[in-house]
Amino acid sequence: MEGLGSLPTTFTLAEARQAGIHPRDVYRWRDTGQVLELSRGVFRHADAPVPSYPDFLAVARRAPGATICLISAASVWDLTDELPAVVSIAVPRGTRPPQIAFPPVEVSRFEPGTFDLGLTHLEAAPGEPVRMYSATRTVVDLMRLRHRIGEPLAFGALRRYLARRDADRSELIELARSLNVLGPLRNALDVLEAS
Repeated sequence: MEGLGSLPTTFTLAEARQAGIHPRDVYRWRDTGQVLELSRGVFRHADAPVPSYPDFLAVARRAPGATICLISAASVWDLTDELPAVVSIAVPRGTRPPQIAFPPVEVSRFEPGTFDLGLTHLEAAPGEPVRMYSATRTVVDLMRLRHRIGEPLAFGALRRYLARRDADRSELIELARSLNVLGPLRNALDVLEAS
């Protein structure tokens, strides 16, 4: 279809408009199976490779400044067996959180000064990275928010992290210090080492 080839593999309705494509054309492409709607206003070419993390991709296109975190990141890093029912994202405190009904999201607000600590990227689809926190930052955040997400999940993630070959204890301590959770993390490390 004219215009579809000029759009990125995953695109928003706003990007289509900027390319001079009317929304009715995008919805016609959706209705004829040429594009798939991942979320309200987010579309993907139907013939594109299947994304590994379609929900992450949809959320990242709707909220480009957000970062995948907590249980969602823990499941990617194999720090938990829990299957997240929502996509956990973080936004800087003081910014307006995105309003996304599908896929369901849970929004956390993190301090702007530490927001980019431990930031990495995950390829949600071939050539389409999304913002996500590293395994180390994820463990620290789970410890920091253990009252909200549950101590068993936080301690389990810490245990699994420490068993990894790429575990970096000094980075873990440094991030915990930067995010004001060094005391609880050290206590958890002491308990794990004693058992």
